[in-house]
Amino acid sequence: MDALAEAHGRGSQVVLVSSGAIATGVPYLSLTKRPTDLATQQAAAAVGQNVLIYRYQDSLDRYGIVAGQVLLTAGDVENPTHRSNAKRAMERLLDLRILPIVNENDTVATHEIRFGDNDRLAALVAKLVEADLLVLLSDVDALYTKPPQESGAERIAHVGWGDQLEGVEIGSAGPSGVGTGGALTKVSATPQAAEHGTAVVLTATSLVVDALRGEPVGTWFAPAPETAAESPSAS
Repeated sequence: MDALAEAHGRGSQVVLVSSGAIATGVPYLSLTKRPTDLATQQAAAAVGQNVLIYRYQDSLDRYGIVAGQVLLTAGDVENPTHRSNAKRAMERLLDLRILPIVNENDTVATHEIRFGDNDRLAALVAKLVEADLLVLLSDVDALYTKPPQESGAERIAHVGWGDQLEGVEIGSAGPSGVGTGGALTKVSATPQAAEHGTAVVLTATSLVVDALRGEPVGTWFAPAPETAAESPSAS
């Protein structure tokens, strides 16, 4: 939260797309592991989201920042009426210097709760608020020309709009070079934001401060040039 507070303090409009409602709610339901049936997942999400937003606000209190909870499904963003309502609410929150914390509405989601990912949601939110920058965080710090633990591996600092990523390695785990933490889904989500004018940075959680400061970390995905966003927002 320190990184978000720092960016917020500089005057940037910051949106956090979070996850973890189900995992947070599990112990409060006296369960020992993540449930497999949809109804219990939804129940865990209902409890966990309440706890999660409390923890976020508790962390933000010392900075004098107020969080606003926004629960969405992919369908909400794709439906024109729902999208318009969500956009209006998000813009008003940002104008009021509230830090929106967006999570997928797992309590009512069906398909999304099992197969959706917050990287796609983050890209849709970035499009919704016309963000200048989307920072996708993982346990890998960038894309590489080969598995980064191998000799000669080089970080790919910049991916131009429309560039192909054939042969690119992500992280250090698995035969395909795809690291843990959903790095592959993050790369898959980048075009959804970039095509609407939002630059995307893929990097490690430990480098989020540098990423939000505009330091040359991670891998930068250039936005489509003809639609570059103009509003000073970050998601």
